[in-house]
Order: sequence, then C-alpha cells, then structure tokens
Amino acid sequence: MEKELKTKEVKELYSVISNLKNAKEAENFLRDLCTISEIKAMAERWQVAGLLDKKVSYREVAKTAGSSTATVTRVAAWLNHGTGGYKLLLHRRRGEK
Repeated sequence: MEKELKTKEVKELYSVISNLKNAKEAENFLRDLCTISEIKAMAERWQVAGLLDKKVSYREVAKTAGSSTATVTRVAAWLNHGTGGYKLLLHRRRGEK
C-alpha cells in the first residue's frame, strides 16, 4: 500500500498542497478536490488526534468527536506509530517547534 503513495501523481499532489499559502486557499482547494464527506472525515480525524494529544480517554474522544472507537483506535495508531504528520502539526498548533 505504501508503494501506492509513491507515484508521480501522488507526489505531485503533495507538492501542490505544500504551495497553499493560507487557510482560505486550503479551504478552496480541498472543497474542489474532495467530497463534503471526505472533508468531514478528515476534520473528524484531526479532532480525534487533538483530543488524544490532550490525553483524553478513547471512550471520551469517541463521544466528543462523534467517532467510532475504531476511528479513534486508527488515529491513535497513526499518531503514535505513523510518520509524524499528526505530531508535527499538533506541535505547531501548540506553538512548539
């Protein structure tokens, strides 16, 4: 599966995303690129990551975010054992380096 994320097309998408300058540009791009359901799913995962980062229990995270415990568990796995993307942005959101 990781090999599927190494294609020229996927790398181009990452490059294009890195060129977004602000939240409004990100909003406009994602709205054109994704369905409303996809955007909502990504927003839910981000909320879950933020709650887990604050050491909220899985059960409370699921309740607060309106997520399944399966989603909470998957996000936790990527937060703790992923490539560091969640952690990087959570640190930046807190103003850390």
